Amino acid sequence: MDLTLLPIGTRPGDAAPDAEAGCGCGCGDHADLAPGGYDAPDALECGLDPELAAELAAAGLDPVQVEDIAHLAIEEDLDQGTDVTTVATIPEDAVATGDFVARQAGTVAGLRVVEAVLSTVATEDLEVERHVEDGDRVAAGQRLLTVTARTRDLLTGERSALNLLCRLSGIATATRAWADALEGTGAAVRDTRKTTPGLRALEKYAVRCGGGRNHRMSLSDAALIKDNHVVAAGGVAEAFRLVRQEFPGLPVEVEVDRLDQIEPVLAEGADLVLLDNFTPEQAVEAVRLVAGRARLEASGRLTLETARAYADAGVDYLAVGALTHSAPILDIGLDLRTGA
Repeated sequence: MDLTLLPIGTRPGDAAPDAEAGCGCGCGDHADLAPGGYDAPDALECGLDPELAAELAAAGLDPVQVEDIAHLAIEEDLDQGTDVTTVATIPEDAVATGDFVARQAGTVAGLRVVEAVLSTVATEDLEVERHVEDGDRVAAGQRLLTVTARTRDLLTGERSALNLLCRLSGIATATRAWADALEGTGAAVRDTRKTTPGLRALEKYAVRCGGGRNHRMSLSDAALIKDNHVVAAGGVAEAFRLVRQEFPGLPVEVEVDRLDQIEPVLAEGADLVLLDNFTPEQAVEAVRLVAGRARLEASGRLTLETARAYADAGVDYLAVGALTHSAPILDIGLDLRTGA
C-alpha cells in the first residue's frame, strides 16, 4: 500500500517540511539520532510497514491515523526531550526481547496498534511474534506478543504502547461481558459517541473486537434526533420531517421518552426508534406498538443484570455508552526476558 504519513497538524497539499529542520512528526527512522533521542522523518517517506498497514486497513482502521496517534503518544511522553532513565542505564547497542503479558483474564484489542507505536521509535529492525489475535479471550499470565528490538527503543515506547493496549483491551473486555449476556437473543450491544477525543476509531474498533456493534462513527453518517433537537424544532415529528427534508438519503433514528411519541415518528417513516430510559415492561409495550415497522434501541437504565430482560422484550439494540466512557483497563505488562 502506498501510504503517505502527514505530520500532525498538516493537511494534504501542504508543502513538505525542510529535511534539515525535521517535520516534527516524531519518527525514529533516522541514523543521526541523538543517543536515546527521537527525531522526525520527511513526511512523504515515513510510513508503517506495508504488511502492518494492510492489516490495520483490513480491520477497518486508517493506518495513517493509527501512526499519527502513535507519534502523538510518543511525542507527549518525550516532550521534545529524551528518555533520560533509559539513556543513562542502557547501552546504545543493547538488544532485548520482551513479552506483552496479560496480568488478568479478558479480551484483547490493539495488538497491531502496539506494533505501530513501537515501530515509530525503532531505530533498528523490530521483530514481532504474535501469540494471540485481537478479539481473543486470554487468561492471566498468557503471552500476547513477543517483540525484539533495541532495548532503548522498547523501553521508550513501552508506556505509550501499553496505555493504548490496556485501554482498548479494557473496552473489548467490557463489551464481551455484554455480548455474552445477550448471547442467544436477537439483540446486540452497541456503542455511542462517548469516546475519548482522538481515539474514537480505535475505541470503536475495540468494541467490535469484544463482539459489539458500532453506532454512527460521527455526526455526519446518520441522524439521531434527541431531546434538544426536539425542543429546538418544536416537536419530535417536526424534527424528523426537517431532517428527512435536508438529508433524504441518511438513516434517521429518533429518541423518544414516552410511549405516545412512538406512533407519530413511525408515521413519518423513522428507521429506528431509541427508547430513552424505558423500563423492560415499557420496552415490551413499545415492541408491540411498533410491530416490526422500525428497529428499536434501548438506552439508559441498562445494566448487565437487566440486559437480558431488554433483549427478551424484543428490542434490536442496547446502547451502552459505558463501553467506552467507563470501561476499566485490562492490566497488561511488558516483561523483558532476563539475560536478553
